[in-house]
Amino acid sequence: MRYTHVDVFTDRPYSGNSLAVFPEARGLGAARMLGITRELRHFESVFLTRDPVRPRTHRARVFDLAGELDFAGHPLIGAAAVLHALEAPDTADDGRADGVTWNLRLRSRTVRAVTRRGGPRRYESTLDQGPAGFPRRPYGPDPATRAAIASWFSLGADDLDPELPPETVSTGLRYLVVPVRGDALARARVATPLDAPLARLGAAYAYLLDATAMEGRHWTNDGLLEDTATGSGAGCAAAYLRRHGRLGDGERAVLRQGRFTGRPSEMTVSARGHGTDVRTVRVGGGVVIVGEGRLAELP
Repeated sequence: MRYTHVDVFTDRPYSGNSLAVFPEARGLGAARMLGITRELRHFESVFLTRDPVRPRTHRARVFDLAGELDFAGHPLIGAAAVLHALEAPDTADDGRADGVTWNLRLRSRTVRAVTRRGGPRRYESTLDQGPAGFPRRPYGPDPATRAAIASWFSLGADDLDPELPPETVSTGLRYLVVPVRGDALARARVATPLDAPLARLGAAYAYLLDATAMEGRHWTNDGLLEDTATGSGAGCAAAYLRRHGRLGDGERAVLRQGRFTGRPSEMTVSARGHGTDVRTVRVGGGVVIVGEGRLAELP
C-alpha cells in the first residue's frame, strides 16, 4: 500500500506539520488504520477511498495516535494536495480561477478543499470548514474563572487578554479559545490534564491565541505533545476573531504556529458572518511533497 509524505502549512520541506496520506485505502479497517498511524508516528494520518461515481470525491478517514477523528484540518488540506498531484498533475488551476475542488466525505459530513499547483511538489490548499458554532457563552470578566483557566497553562489571570474572553468554538471539533497577551504564549505549559476541565466548559481541546501577534499554540490534553500546526484549531480561532471584530468579514489573515516546536508554520484563515452567525470558515496554506513510500506489510 503506497503513501505520500507531505508537510502542511509551509512552502519548505522539513517544516510545517508532517502527514502521511494513503490515497487508495480501500479494504482497510479502523484497527489497521490506527496501527499504521502509530507505526509512522506522524501527528495524524489520512486514508482515502475514491468514490466510484462522483468525480473528485473521496471518503476520508483521519487517525491520530489515539483513534479516529470526526474532523481535522491539516490532514484534509494535505490530502487534497496529494490528490491534485496524482489526479491532476499538469493542472495549475484546472483552467479556472477558483482552482481544483475536491469533496472529502468524513463520518459526519462532507467538506470541500480547493487546490492549486505552485511549482514542483508545491501546492496551495484551502479547506472550507463550513459554519462555526458557539455552544457556550464567553467566559467574561469573572476573576475566579479566568484564574482557573490560566492556571491550566501555568499562567496567571493577568496573562489573559483583558479585552477578549475565553470562549468555546467549533467548526467540527470543539476548542476553548484562550486569548493571551505579552510573552504568555512563550511561557505557557499544560499544568494539569485538560480533559475533565475542558469538558465542563463544553470543549474537547484548547487553543491558546495571541490575537495581537496572530500566533497560536496547542497541545494534546495531557500536555506531552505540542502540535506544530492545528488546522481545526485555526478555524475556531478565525471564527472567534470574526465574532469579536478582530477579523474583517472575509478578510484573509496569516496565523502562525509551531515556533516552539522548531517547525514554523503559517495558516491562512478567514471567516464570513456577524456575531455568532459565522457561516463560513476557511483555513489554508502551502503543502510540500517530501517523499513517497510503500508498506511491505499491513498490520
